[in-house]
Amino acid sequence: MASDTQPVTQTEPRKAARSASTASRRPASGARWIVPAKIAVFIAAWYPLARIVLFGVTDRLGANPIEFITRSTGLWTLVFLCITLAVTPLRRLTGVAAFVRFRRMLGLYAFFYATLHFTTYLWFDKWFDVAAILKDIGKRPFITVGFAAFVLLIALAVTSPRAMVRKLGRRWQMLHRSIYAIGALAILHFWWMKAGKHDLVLPKIYGTIMVALLGWRLIVWLRERRVKAR
Repeated sequence: MASDTQPVTQTEPRKAARSASTASRRPASGARWIVPAKIAVFIAAWYPLARIVLFGVTDRLGANPIEFITRSTGLWTLVFLCITLAVTPLRRLTGVAAFVRFRRMLGLYAFFYATLHFTTYLWFDKWFDVAAILKDIGKRPFITVGFAAFVLLIALAVTSPRAMVRKLGRRWQMLHRSIYAIGALAILHFWWMKAGKHDLVLPKIYGTIMVALLGWRLIVWLRERRVKAR
């Protein structure tokens, strides 16, 4: 009997260790949806650009194609900014921590469409005329705040890789809080641009969304500060 049980007592811990190691490498059942969801979001985020290309090929960009592209890319930049800012409230309200894993990708898509927006203005509208661009930035407030938001977005995009997160440490978090300023500047840019044509329907909608997203953070911050004071 001793010869029968001794091999079992020796191999069972090894089997348990192997199964534990395998389990640690295997994704949790609740997180299996993350990879296909990220792929779906990645593909869906190309829709605005695909739409512009399709409209261009089928000659549906309207009488002023440059204006159509500029406004479309600008609007989608704002959409992705709002979605990026909605990740944290969604995570805290639902308790699904995995939502945070989408934030970096969504933020980079906001930067991508902001780059297309600025490039359209820089190339097709101003034809790389630096003097005219600087004049616009200095004299037209909506371009001033839009340019400021884009510069801040560049800083966030450059420091988004994990290597930069490790390198900057706490400074990374402080830098990336400028996303709140970017959201406010983007709304101001959109509002002032539309105010010239007395068309404030969309600015009011997105302004309300942005105020709700930033206001929620302010409320949470005040509550946490009050708890710490106690």
